[in-house]
Amino acid sequence: MTVRTDDLGRFMEGVTRRNPGEPEFHQAVKEVAANVIPYIQDKPVYQEMQILERMAEPDRVIIFRVCWEDDGGNIRVNRGYRVQFNNSIGPYKGGIRFHPSVTLSILKFLGFEQTFKNSLTGLPMGGGKGGADFNPKGKSDNEVMRFCQSFMTELSRHIGENTDVPAGDIGVGAREIGYMFGQYKRLNNEFVGVLTGKGLEFGGSLIRTEATGYGAVYFAENMLGRIGDSVKGKSCVVSGSGNVATYAAEKILQLGGKVLTLSDSGGFVHDPDGINEEKLEFIKNLKQVQRGRISEYTDTYKNATFHEGRPWGVTCDVALPCATQNEITEVEAKLLLANGVKVVSEGANMPTEQGGIDAFIDGKILFAPSKAANAGGVAVSGLEMSQNSARISWKEDELQVLLQDIMKSIHDNCVEYGSEGEHVNYLKGANVAGFIKVADAMVAYGVV
Repeated sequence: MTVRTDDLGRFMEGVTRRNPGEPEFHQAVKEVAANVIPYIQDKPVYQEMQILERMAEPDRVIIFRVCWEDDGGNIRVNRGYRVQFNNSIGPYKGGIRFHPSVTLSILKFLGFEQTFKNSLTGLPMGGGKGGADFNPKGKSDNEVMRFCQSFMTELSRHIGENTDVPAGDIGVGAREIGYMFGQYKRLNNEFVGVLTGKGLEFGGSLIRTEATGYGAVYFAENMLGRIGDSVKGKSCVVSGSGNVATYAAEKILQLGGKVLTLSDSGGFVHDPDGINEEKLEFIKNLKQVQRGRISEYTDTYKNATFHEGRPWGVTCDVALPCATQNEITEVEAKLLLANGVKVVSEGANMPTEQGGIDAFIDGKILFAPSKAANAGGVAVSGLEMSQNSARISWKEDELQVLLQDIMKSIHDNCVEYGSEGEHVNYLKGANVAGFIKVADAMVAYGVV
């Protein structure tokens, strides 16, 4: 059954009217609604209870001022947010992002997506997202600490281990999580699992840093495995050079694939010889320790070239967008298709524009949307929550097995709800499978 244009149009008209000037949020909601509306047309309970309409409205949005002092003694002011979107199946769960581009629209789209992503993991987690328009780049450790402490002083009123458990995201790594957890502990005089992505010394989980990138590759391997193929021997183009991108590249190498590119905001490096384990360690050190630029890779590895822009013109079998939202346009998606791409597995959140998604779906390639493919990070965050609640710590090999099992389960749910003959529409499968669990819980609660 295909979605009736008038039904989708009326629904989106209401969403747009209530949320003016929020294009990223409109895009995320429309992508889900286009699959869910036809699914619920013969299921009157979801329509009578206005489930989709209620899902598109966050439970609450918290906006607050964050004042801090820089090293020069100047008072600085930023804006902080926490969007608690839906807690029907568990405490709100989703990252905190520190980046100048942070707006309410971006955080609402991320919180909405997170609701479905967390549902797909099978773990008891609701959806939320937060952050601030603060840029940690170029700031001293003391400046970042003062900002994080001020941010958490306000945020601590609204979160808790059974209420809302934030994690890291762009601009929020182990350093920032440590500062925020320390401030929460000081303010509340309790040691509880209120944040995930913590250091191993104070309740963190093994493989959390690797989990999102690993998970995106596991999902690609599952899609290929279903048709009797694998990542082994495939040429892979990866965008980004943060944790998601570098650990996706690491897992590709472990599975026998060849990594051709990595990127940052300045451009991308193309290494036709392949970015092997030694070169990948060089990039990790360059980006995470030296805080350098990806272009410096070519100073050491002379066969590689640096290019401005994004890497989607490089011929490949597998593409993994692992940088940020809307990094693949319709034109770039069609270029990837023309160059023979077989698999796209989204490591970043909503990295493909709607026109690009449509091109991938029409091209009937193996396209894994972010809410399914990059769920590995929040899955391990959920496992960290479980370890904190039980005051235990699982071994790395146990967590690796759990992560692989969760990604396989998400894949199989997408196949169940996305099969269209021999082909699987993984976008439809992810949207419908993620919707059902949350929707059924909302129906059970009544009108709340």
